[in-house]
Amino acid sequence: MSGIPGEADITVDDDGVRRLLADGTEESVSWADLAEVAIRIIPESAWKEDTFFMLMREGGGGCAVPAGHPSADDLMSRLQSLPGFDNDAFVEAMTTDEGFFVVWQR
Repeated sequence: MSGIPGEADITVDDDGVRRLLADGTEESVSWADLAEVAIRIIPESAWKEDTFFMLMREGGGGCAVPAGHPSADDLMSRLQSLPGFDNDAFVEAMTTDEGFFVVWQR
């Protein structure tokens, strides 16, 4: 999972999340394989986006979704429905300038 911003086509559906980057690289994670969700805030990012949903699979890999992408609203709804999703950690992440906040773990 690169976590590097850039133009991307992102799909959030019943199977999971896929991010196709402009260079053809694909990141993905299925809901069944999702092991952890975190919010990463990059201070003074050189890119347009500084906040990312980090969706990680058990054993490594996954998908990074910029919070400003149009798919982020649908993704957030799905994430908040996960049992044990930590809304307090999510709010803390969204009100800070830097950090890595785990908001859900399997």
